[in-house]
Amino acid sequence: MTPVQPAAIRRKVEAWLAEPDGVPAIALRATPLWTADPVLSIDGTAVRVVACPTPLAARAALRDRAEDERLVLLTELTPDELGDGVLAHLSLQTVRSVDPWDLVRQMFGGVNLDARLVRDGRWAAEALTDHRPAQGWPAPSGTVLTREHALRSLAGELLGLDPKQIDSAGLLQWSTDALAVQRVAHLPAAVADGLTNFLVEIAGLSAAPVMAAVRAGHGVDAIPLGLLTGALWAPAFSAEVPVQIAVARTRLEPWFGGDRLSDASAAAFRAAAEAWLDRAVDAGHLDEDARPMLRRAEAIAAEIDAMPLLAESAVLPTGFTQRMRTFADALRLAVPAGGQADPAAVVKAQQLLARSEEHRAADPAVLETARMAVRLLRWLAEPDPGAPATLADALHRQVREDGWVDRARLDIFAGDVDPQLAEAYQLLHQAVQVRRSRHDDQFAGHLAHATSAESPPGAMLRVEDVLDRVVQPILDHGQRVLLLVMDGMSVAAATELAESITRSGSWLELTPGGGARTGVLAALPTVTEVSRCSLLSGRIAVGQQAEERKAFEVRYPSGVLLHKGNLRAGAGAAFAPDVIAALQSPERQLVAAVVNTIDDALDRSDPGTIIWGQETIRAVRDLLALAQDRVVVVVSDHGHVVDRGPEAVSMPSPSSENRWRPATTPAGDGERLFKGSRVAKAGGTVILPWREELRYGPRKAGYHGGASPAEAVIPLLVFSAGNDQAVPGWSGAPVASPEWWRESLQQSGAAAQPSRPAKRNGSRRTSPAPQFEGALFEVVELPAQPPAAPAALAPQSPALVEALLASEVYAQRRGTRAPLPDDRVRAMLTALLANNDRVARDTLAALAGIPEHRTGPTITALQKLLQVEGYPVLEIDADGRTVVLNRALLIEQFHLESS
Repeated sequence: MTPVQPAAIRRKVEAWLAEPDGVPAIALRATPLWTADPVLSIDGTAVRVVACPTPLAARAALRDRAEDERLVLLTELTPDELGDGVLAHLSLQTVRSVDPWDLVRQMFGGVNLDARLVRDGRWAAEALTDHRPAQGWPAPSGTVLTREHALRSLAGELLGLDPKQIDSAGLLQWSTDALAVQRVAHLPAAVADGLTNFLVEIAGLSAAPVMAAVRAGHGVDAIPLGLLTGALWAPAFSAEVPVQIAVARTRLEPWFGGDRLSDASAAAFRAAAEAWLDRAVDAGHLDEDARPMLRRAEAIAAEIDAMPLLAESAVLPTGFTQRMRTFADALRLAVPAGGQADPAAVVKAQQLLARSEEHRAADPAVLETARMAVRLLRWLAEPDPGAPATLADALHRQVREDGWVDRARLDIFAGDVDPQLAEAYQLLHQAVQVRRSRHDDQFAGHLAHATSAESPPGAMLRVEDVLDRVVQPILDHGQRVLLLVMDGMSVAAATELAESITRSGSWLELTPGGGARTGVLAALPTVTEVSRCSLLSGRIAVGQQAEERKAFEVRYPSGVLLHKGNLRAGAGAAFAPDVIAALQSPERQLVAAVVNTIDDALDRSDPGTIIWGQETIRAVRDLLALAQDRVVVVVSDHGHVVDRGPEAVSMPSPSSENRWRPATTPAGDGERLFKGSRVAKAGGTVILPWREELRYGPRKAGYHGGASPAEAVIPLLVFSAGNDQAVPGWSGAPVASPEWWRESLQQSGAAAQPSRPAKRNGSRRTSPAPQFEGALFEVVELPAQPPAAPAALAPQSPALVEALLASEVYAQRRGTRAPLPDDRVRAMLTALLANNDRVARDTLAALAGIPEHRTGPTITALQKLLQVEGYPVLEIDADGRTVVLNRALLIEQFHLESS
């Protein structure tokens, strides 16, 4: 006979004492063995427990009973063996059984038992008896004690949790309490097994590995173990498990008491642990809760020699590092030794970067540098067109292509602390530099020739022309202007500033005719006292602030020119009252403000790593806030190049200027001779470096004065607060970024293809070597309105689009909604169909000729137009940036033939 637990004896005695039974003793069928305290105190009554293996022992116990005691006899004897003399003194004159389920029924108020509970086995009854709380078990809601109610109550008591809130999240949080875990770790095997099975039912499969770890003495490591399963049971191993993964799994089994996790329980375990991690981070407990768990998971990985396998983890920090190193390997292989990058290798690098981006512990700064690297790879994968035919072409290449290259290469030049990434970035930078140096040489050749030939500018803007050809026409149109002179701002920096200004939608960018951005040619050498003074004077001039102010006031007597000192104010104010008054005054048609933030960084900061936006240039943010009723023209006086560290080359010069020198000796490698009326120093003849690595003066963070396009091409940006017709001849700008900046390459068969439609023939100029003769740029009259928006860059519209436009359903839909021109619908759908029904918003806008500020409303209009009976023919993907066409639904809803 199995010994009856003391708790069961006590529960039985409690029930007996509650009965209207005045007899002094009760005999219970049990092994005659009692090692606990011989006298129990139950509700103030002393109850002595006596083991009675023989009738003689039973008689002796009855004889020796004290008057104030009740008696419990534990015996295996039958009533006949005890005899009538003993039975006369016992409850019910018999030997009563200790049925654990009777005790359970009693503890829950005498209710009936759910048969499923009984079928679970004796462990449940014994556990409910042994672990009855002091206040008793909660009564069931009806007359039947359901299995769910009984076992939830038991689980809650054992774990110390609210029974109604036991789930995977609560179980993992419970595992962080070492004392609570220790109590459960020592449960009898049968109880632990039954409890685990029930927890799996109510909390999911993750409960099994949690409880296995608890029973193995590693309960407090449950969360780290769950995080580690993300690497060792990754979905990538569902088909075939690599040997090293199988070995690591085996080495992890002791943490689960020798059990091997099933794929299903490991997946649930991983998901629950990662969800716990997310909650800890969202609650602001990254350092005190989340990081220790991540460190412990990696420590366990180290113990089982699994550190090299953590790349499959989407949460462990080492996993991100390993993913980025794999990306670095692919990046290195994709860098061309010469010429173009292999598109297939670029695709591989893109895929590995995407995998790194999926990591939930990814470092945003590290990823951004990697994205810039991939952009540069895509640029290198494009054929390098022939040399530009004119200086204007070279200038626009800097504005529309190479300025974006400069922005990306500044990031990879700054690099990364990881040596593998650093090596890959260095190789990439060198490959980019080869092509960019070729472009810089071509630009400098055009610039030197045009300067010495005194060639007329044509349609190209020069810095001395900005007031007459950009600002004055806006004023003549009755608009007030804020001219922001961003001292030292390069084209690369301007791309960041433009994004920052238009991001909120309050300001929209304008370009000539709604076409691509244009730029401005700086005066030479590209130093502030020459180029800024020429800008504000409207002619080639040299001077400091006093000369600038005098020339500006002569040209604009009612205008206001604000230098750095004028923009400063006392505590608590962004600007002095007179500055605010000038910006708000209707009489002050033109307010010009010089902002020195970028130029100052060339001396005392690191301009290559700063993101130039309203957040980092506070003066721009504050001035724009006061200029909502003005057209804002943003221009610089010159650009800049950054110091190249150990790659820099210091050249001798008789002057102390950093990037120009008098022509006392002939131009050497990386230099050119410049002379003419636009050269305002050294009597009109200077030597300027076009190689960015060269300098003559002391080392700084950045330099200007030379003839590289990064210095000599000035960005020009025009903004209006919501009115895309504010400037005659200018209208809403298209997407400014080049295709390689925003679109990935896609693998198609054996060769990688762009994820965008091919450009039209002739979209890139493929001229022979430059001839430095003739006019710089043909004079073109800009249209007053932007041209219609044909799908200029998209392939010929497919038959499916033409069938849609000719369909009866389309005609009905079009007639009931705000009209969207058929040409625009044609262009957008053609672009989508040509790109496997998925296109990034910016790319769709570029392909369909949609101004950037109208992209969102135009896509929404197309969605409404195609949404027959509420079916989503056109949607925005979960990433928030990709437009997705449901081709099958389009065909069905508009009754089209598939083509």
